[in-house]
Amino acid sequence: MKYLHTMIRVTDPDETIRFFELLGLREVKRFDSEQGRFTLIYLAAPGDEDAQVELTHNWDPEDYSGGRNFGHIAYQVDNIYETCQRLMDGGVTINRPPRDGHMAFIRTPDGISVELLQDGHLEPAEPWASMPNIGSW
Repeated sequence: MKYLHTMIRVTDPDETIRFFELLGLREVKRFDSEQGRFTLIYLAAPGDEDAQVELTHNWDPEDYSGGRNFGHIAYQVDNIYETCQRLMDGGVTINRPPRDGHMAFIRTPDGISVELLQDGHLEPAEPWASMPNIGSW
C-alpha cells in the first residue's frame, strides 16, 4: 500500500495555490475536465512529490459548509479486489465498489472517505462489476 494524496475542494484555486506555495508546496500536475466541469491541481513539497495535496475546483459554485470541502484520503493498493474483499470480510461497507477494476471508496467509522486506487488496472470482474453504490463517499 502507498499513500497517494489528500483531496480538498477549493472555491478559488489561485488563492489556495498561493497559500500552499507560501507553505513551500509546488504544483506538480493539473487536469481539467470540460465534461465534468472541474479542475484537479496536485501540489507537493519539493523532494516529497509522492505525498500530494489534490485541490479540486468544481467550476459551478457550490456551498462547502459542514466540512464538505475536505474530500478524501487516497491509497494505492496492489490488488483492489483482494483489498475490498478483506475489508468486506471485516465488516466494512464498500460505498463505491471497484466496478472498473481501478477505483473504490470506503468510509472510516467517523465518515471520512478513503479512496482506493489499483496500482495499474485490473479487468472488471464479478461480483464487483455488478455491485451498486451504497450511501455516499
